[in-house]
Amino acid sequence: MAFVNPTLGTHSFVHDILVALALLLVIEGIWPFLNPASFRRALAMIAAEGERPLRISGLISMLAGLGLLYLVN
Repeated sequence: MAFVNPTLGTHSFVHDILVALALLLVIEGIWPFLNPASFRRALAMIAAEGERPLRISGLISMLAGLGLLYLVN
């Protein structure tokens, strides 16, 4: 299924978002598929953390993603 944009041809923003989402789902699924017990323990540890460490790790993750996007583009 191709999303056609008159100025870009078959390559569009929606296509890029769907590809990124698909890659995210594949990468996110690797750990629980390969080692579900370890994944369960990690989730339990994360659930026990307070809000501040979770927010900081989320911020670091977003900044790393933005940095990677900047380098790639």
